[in-house]
Amino acid sequence: MDTDAELSDYWWERVKYYARLAIEWVGYGVNAVKELLSILTSDERWGMMLEFEDACPDKFAQLVTDAPQWTEWMV
Repeated sequence: MDTDAELSDYWWERVKYYARLAIEWVGYGVNAVKELLSILTSDERWGMMLEFEDACPDKFAQLVTDAPQWTEWMV
């Protein structure tokens, strides 16, 4: 039976996976990252962006520069 800790670990691993994809996909353009975000829940989107910023601040800054409206995608 799953515990809350196991579910939390699974959630974070999933978020980290998507953050790694987003880091790669920044090179393909803003729309690629936006498309990735579209398949996630709102909580996953925010978690992914937090992980993205922590893991690769330079590419995150690039995304923010290229898409200053990125927070609108989070809803």
